[in-house]
Amino acid sequence: MAGAENVKVAVRVRPFNDREINRNAKCIVNMHRKTTELTNPEEPQVEPKRFTYDYSYWSHDGFLERESDRYLEPKNSKYTDQKRIFEDLGLQMLDNAWQGYNCSLFAYGQTGSGKSYSIMGYGANKGVVPMTCEELFRGMNERQDSGKDQDFQVTFSMIEIYNEQVRDLLNPKNTPKGGLKVREHHSKGFYVEMLKMVTVNSFADIEARINEGTRNRTIAATNMNATSSRAHTIVSVTLVQKAKNEAGQSMTKTSIINLVDLAGSERVDKSGATGDRLKEGTMINQSLSTLGNVIKALASIGGGKKHGHVPYRDSKLTMLLKNALGGNSKTIMIAAISPADDNYEETLSTLRYADRAKAIKTKAVINESPTEKLIRELREENARLLAQLDGSGGGGGGGGMNQVVGIPEEEVKSMQKTLEERIELNKQEMEEMEKTWKQRLAEAESVNLEKLKAEQLKQEQMKVVPHFWNLNEDPSLTGMIIHFAYDGVTRIGNGGSPEPDMLLKGLSIQKDHAIVTNKKMVVRLKVSKNAKVLVNGKEIRDDIELHHNDRIMFGSNHLYVFHHPQDLAKHMKAGKKEEKVSYDQAQAEIAENSGFHIEARPGMSKYDLLLQEDLIQMLPMVNEANAIAEELGKSSHFKIALVSPMSRGLKDGRTEVNVVMRNLDNNNEFMWNREKFLNRKYLMQEMYQKCMEGDPEWDVDRERDPFWEPADTEVHIGNVFVHMQSLEYLVDSNQTLQITDYRSQERGHVTVEMEPCQSDGSVLGDDDLIEEPQQLLQKNFYFRFKIPYARGIPPQFNKSFCKYRFYMDEEMRITKQVSGTSNPDYNHELTLKAGPVTPQLIDYLENDPMVVEVWGTQYEHARGIVNTNHTSDVYSSHNHNHSKQETDHYYNLQEEILTLRKKLYNIQELVEEAKVAGKETVPIDDVDEILGDEYIEIPVRRSKTCTVL
Repeated sequence: MAGAENVKVAVRVRPFNDREINRNAKCIVNMHRKTTELTNPEEPQVEPKRFTYDYSYWSHDGFLERESDRYLEPKNSKYTDQKRIFEDLGLQMLDNAWQGYNCSLFAYGQTGSGKSYSIMGYGANKGVVPMTCEELFRGMNERQDSGKDQDFQVTFSMIEIYNEQVRDLLNPKNTPKGGLKVREHHSKGFYVEMLKMVTVNSFADIEARINEGTRNRTIAATNMNATSSRAHTIVSVTLVQKAKNEAGQSMTKTSIINLVDLAGSERVDKSGATGDRLKEGTMINQSLSTLGNVIKALASIGGGKKHGHVPYRDSKLTMLLKNALGGNSKTIMIAAISPADDNYEETLSTLRYADRAKAIKTKAVINESPTEKLIRELREENARLLAQLDGSGGGGGGGGMNQVVGIPEEEVKSMQKTLEERIELNKQEMEEMEKTWKQRLAEAESVNLEKLKAEQLKQEQMKVVPHFWNLNEDPSLTGMIIHFAYDGVTRIGNGGSPEPDMLLKGLSIQKDHAIVTNKKMVVRLKVSKNAKVLVNGKEIRDDIELHHNDRIMFGSNHLYVFHHPQDLAKHMKAGKKEEKVSYDQAQAEIAENSGFHIEARPGMSKYDLLLQEDLIQMLPMVNEANAIAEELGKSSHFKIALVSPMSRGLKDGRTEVNVVMRNLDNNNEFMWNREKFLNRKYLMQEMYQKCMEGDPEWDVDRERDPFWEPADTEVHIGNVFVHMQSLEYLVDSNQTLQITDYRSQERGHVTVEMEPCQSDGSVLGDDDLIEEPQQLLQKNFYFRFKIPYARGIPPQFNKSFCKYRFYMDEEMRITKQVSGTSNPDYNHELTLKAGPVTPQLIDYLENDPMVVEVWGTQYEHARGIVNTNHTSDVYSSHNHNHSKQETDHYYNLQEEILTLRKKLYNIQELVEEAKVAGKETVPIDDVDEILGDEYIEIPVRRSKTCTVL
């Protein structure tokens, strides 16, 4: 590709965060000049994987925090600070823009890897975007002061792509249902239709607009229950330079600088959402996966492949990045990575992504044309478009747009509207070209000045007026929303007339949710009936006085911190240090009050600390899923399930945070792993968003409903642990073992028999008996493994079967499925071979029990539920409107019923054993042992000889 150049790629590794420091994480990343090395923590002795990029930036350690402004400055030459990033990447990008090239900078990496720090930064640690914009305006001022006849125009836009919908963050009210349209221009490529472009005169203007866009993004994400880390943000700065060439002709140079903060790549287990019928249903990841396909295709072409389809049109993101990745642009990619050992897979994925990107070639050209020519081309295009509209030419045969044969009238009207919009856009562009820089600034000045005054007033009030500021999982969105508690009464709610003072939309917010009163700087919060409000993690029902740094959750996802200036002043005067509340701290507090003890304690293992992180992340998502289910009338309830390694049949490892989904109509339960739950939650968010937008087709048939799970889905009932020491001595074993679920609760019993035998299955002779297991070394031995039956399987299961794996088996062995009984007879028997016997096998028989997993499927209509096509119809027909307390009480009753059934089964078994033995009585001690300490208060009736319960 003549004149083409490769995308420049930089990789940057961040310092450990607090959680990683607390769990003594190990750094698995190293860098030497342009090379990045990654060591597998499971195989530290193996050579690390090495990748070479244009830049490898070490920012993990070797820095000091400057006391005056908290800037992180280098302590040695290895450390890369924000200034060096700007000098390497920002100045290079800016130099290209002055020459008239389009430029693109996009950041990629997992959530929390430091993308936003490199791009935007914070405080004195400004990122590459603000420093580049500052330098842009400084360069403009220098050129204007030089006395040359030059005119400049800088415009700014900011969009978000979430769930394949494009939103204008500077004009959120202009976003139609389904998002803004992405159109294609024959010469300019893809663009966002009706996007607001604002004229800016300084970096302060751009900073204000970025804050405005970020604030709008935060409000929308909270109201629509969107996951902010799954959204892409594109900031575009357009620089137009007008000057006369040597011949005196007016020339126009146009450079578009695209700054792209890509969505975080979530942690994905190797199993992913395996087995989920809806795993391909969500659009939340479509843009990132399509971007990966585009990069792969472009890398192949850059590597010499002559032809290949590049799927730009498969997502909105890749359409808008077409120029940046494969067209007219000089492009830089920053890949942000974590240094921690538990992020090995994600870091490796990011490095491979970046390695592929560096093979992409783009062919940038200087965008310079005579101004008069550009205006003339726009006028000519408008003439052609007008001709198509009225049928006077270019329409293919006259008769006008409304008489096109063979095209439906609605489609014709849509085409007509598109042409009219393009004509209007062209007119606006011509008008802008004919204006001078000063004219454009004058028009924007009044708007910018009004917004600046409003922002200054807000900042002044925040110093003296009590207020609420928002907390968000994305630190860049924290503190972007401010609600003041002025003297008097502040009403909180989701709408109505008059509109509440503190308008909150979204999950579990009522019309009149709460009232805040401020009387002589004493601020109290009163909660409306049935409204959900948490203060410092605890649900409140009455009014309560608020104090500085109190954490308040309104509904299910409006999380705020209360700021009280007088309280703060008293604390400072008393010498108390001001503590900044974080999102993780607030969520940990909610988790603690929900019954999960996750406070960090000395001596906690790495796995325990990782479990804390997972709980803090998962608990709010589970609460949101329940709130969405309630809002949409879905008869589903979700709760956290902690699944230990033993429950999964493992000797050691991490406790997993899974989610139990319960169908409230038939009481069926299903265990979802983290990945499956996340996939379903994104689909729930899509459904909720459509419902809130008034889409009449928001509900779907239950096969596509994320809240529904078919009854024939296989469910893990529990495990049985079979001890095999008897096999070491070739002794038969007959065991009736308890089935234990993930909560360590009994779920029935399974009988397992093991009988050592000859290779043909015949019984061993007396000569075959041994005294020491070592006598088996280097020999083969065989045994019959039997699972004859199970007893007491919970009654909600209509089918059950067992799975197991012996020693080094690769595949699970499975019994037959038995239907229609809680006491299934599997009659399973296999002859298994073990050998040649090694010390490792003897150790396995001695110390490692074989895990027999018991699985089953549940009844569809176990509770007499009528079949229906929509799960919401089921819900409304039963008029479920449970509060959390009612739901918990319902679950407790179900658990009690199940426990009583188990006890009844055990008593029945005791009676049957007595009958077989010819006994007429049952020992009271045996009955007491089954009943335990839990007696039920019921009336008693007297007989002549005894009291019968």
